[in-house]
Amino acid sequence: MALRIDSHQHFWQYSAADYPWMSEAHAIIKRDFLPEHLAPLLKSGNMDGAIAVQAMQHLKETDFLLTLADQHSNLLGVVGWIPFCSRDVEDHIRKYAENPKTVGFRHIIQDEPDDQFMLRSDFNEGIRLLTRYALCYDLLIFEQHLPQSREFVDKHPSLSIIVDHVAKPRIHSNEFDHTWAKNIKQLAERDQVSCKLSGLVTEVRDAEWNAELLQPYFDTVLEAFGPKRLLFGSDWPVCLLRSEYDQWLRVVTDMITPLTASEHAAIMGENAARIYLKQASV
Repeated sequence: MALRIDSHQHFWQYSAADYPWMSEAHAIIKRDFLPEHLAPLLKSGNMDGAIAVQAMQHLKETDFLLTLADQHSNLLGVVGWIPFCSRDVEDHIRKYAENPKTVGFRHIIQDEPDDQFMLRSDFNEGIRLLTRYALCYDLLIFEQHLPQSREFVDKHPSLSIIVDHVAKPRIHSNEFDHTWAKNIKQLAERDQVSCKLSGLVTEVRDAEWNAELLQPYFDTVLEAFGPKRLLFGSDWPVCLLRSEYDQWLRVVTDMITPLTASEHAAIMGENAARIYLKQASV
């Protein structure tokens, strides 16, 4: 039976010093979120496991997530953080690649003050090393970074790159983000790029949201990437800012209802198993 995998969630033991990006607007998630809190949500959603993704740019975060993954069988993989611009970046990659739960890495590009950060030569030298170890790279950006993302991806034609949160379009009830749509379709022309169906609810600028508001964004990435390059992700616990876990799971499930059973299975886990865990589809 095909695995059902949540391809994007986070854990943390909250402290203001470690997570400065959390403002007063994030009050609901300013507490600890650990595997014991996620487990009942996975069970109720009939999910077999999850991929834990970094939320802090420090090596202790990668160590923390891998320790949790080693202790909990439903944590299938970890997307950690390493200093890609460092001269000893390969030492870090080599060290973490020894742990089979390490599936990839991520840098929080969206928070870099330089919108061209991802094109830095030292950063790309570090990224280029991931292919030696068959690891993936998660691309965390805002929609404004999509044009330079094409150039970034083209520097790494053999690297599996996964776009987080459909590149964070600007979602308003009275205006569709056509610039985002044009740019993400162009990025999707690169076959090694996949995309997570996650994080949309927290990009809604309106006070309220509903599935109808998000449908055009889903339709766009479905057309662009196809069912074989889309991955379900909850973005828990960040999603709690706008949605409960089960609510987001229902929204995605409803959106993919018109697809075939095999396409449904691909989005809900098979793609994550293939891309992150290097497991062939069954």
